[in-house]
Amino acid sequence: MPTTVILGAIWGDEGKGKLVDILCDSVDICARCAGGNNAGHTIVANGVTYDFHILPSGLVNPKCINLVGSGCVVHVPSFFQELENAQKKGLNTEGRIYISDRAHLVFDLHKLVDGLEEVELGAQNIGTTRKGIGPTYSSKAARSGIRIYELFNWPEFEKRFKALTHGYKKRFGNLLEYDEEKELERYKKYADKLCPFVIDAVVFMADAQKNNAKILVEGANALMLDIDYGTYPYVTSSNTGIGGVLTGLAISPFNLKSVIGVVKAYTTRVGAGPFVTEQLNNVGEHLQVVGREWGVTTGRKRRCGWLDLVVAKYSHSINYYTSINLTKLDILDGLEELKIAIAYKINGIELESFPADLSKLEQVETVYHTMPGWPEKTTANATSYYDLPKAARDYVDYIENFLGVPVEYVGVGPSRDNMLKRGKAAIANK
Repeated sequence: MPTTVILGAIWGDEGKGKLVDILCDSVDICARCAGGNNAGHTIVANGVTYDFHILPSGLVNPKCINLVGSGCVVHVPSFFQELENAQKKGLNTEGRIYISDRAHLVFDLHKLVDGLEEVELGAQNIGTTRKGIGPTYSSKAARSGIRIYELFNWPEFEKRFKALTHGYKKRFGNLLEYDEEKELERYKKYADKLCPFVIDAVVFMADAQKNNAKILVEGANALMLDIDYGTYPYVTSSNTGIGGVLTGLAISPFNLKSVIGVVKAYTTRVGAGPFVTEQLNNVGEHLQVVGREWGVTTGRKRRCGWLDLVVAKYSHSINYYTSINLTKLDILDGLEELKIAIAYKINGIELESFPADLSKLEQVETVYHTMPGWPEKTTANATSYYDLPKAARDYVDYIENFLGVPVEYVGVGPSRDNMLKRGKAAIANK
């Protein structure tokens, strides 16, 4: 059965969770392929707001099985806390959430190291979530990381854990204030509790594909935070694009049916790094306040600016989107004029694509396409695409034509009922 993939197209926080929630009504499995609890997806369903970090958003659908894949990294205490929070809100999670035995463990040790590494970088710090994600992936790449299955062989787990701790203590000395024995004791207790959730995800996914299960992949973060293709070094530590889907879940590339890129109607990013359309003015303040732009995971305010189609086009050239979900169009309500970045120039010469050399971004002249807003009208109450003001539809059409990718979903509010369908998505909904 073909697989649907949902990926963030810019710097994350685009609202992927809502589309995942909607599409999960018709799938058997929802899977996370990369990242850890540094991701943050908010879903509003039946009047209840759920904040997910490591758990797949498909958990809201009572018929959907959920998987945290091999490419993910898991902080076990956070996993159980998040699961408990979901259960308190009425979700029945029994037998519906599994973790790959090949996923790597995030320890409190990694979180402490994350903070120390940010301090080391000083003014050049990355602005990480300090959830320990980067150090965990570093341990993985250095082959000193610990995978989940190792927790069930305690003597070997203890030996490898102490070796990991020793390496960090040697590096940071007295700066690393850490109780090794306390964390070991905690994980000894977690072993039995975690065991029912752990599976061989390679076998699980192979069986699912063999049996024609409908699979939905929920991307975390977004393409511009990808370790290879993002604004390096201001990125996360995993592959957040289509490549991470294949390696993180062992999905057949021949089963990919659709790759949906989620693009916010304006641009935001969290933490440090280049952002050429950022608006440090009344427009930026409007987007931040009206859009409630602060992180689900960290609570940090997001930087806000005009939509950047140079970035979106670059993202498409890597992920090859089959359609676009444009989100938060309603946040543009009230603005007299809208701008869209369509090109970067240096000394009058247009760049072919988003550059690898970030220093070039300090020199670019951003070319904008200006469009009228719809200050006297609203998109928030629209129940179909043609309920939108014409200026709003023109805005959507411009994005579609520029990217050459159909915009099939348009978000105009936080609820699942606020997702308008057009094109093939509208036809499929009938």
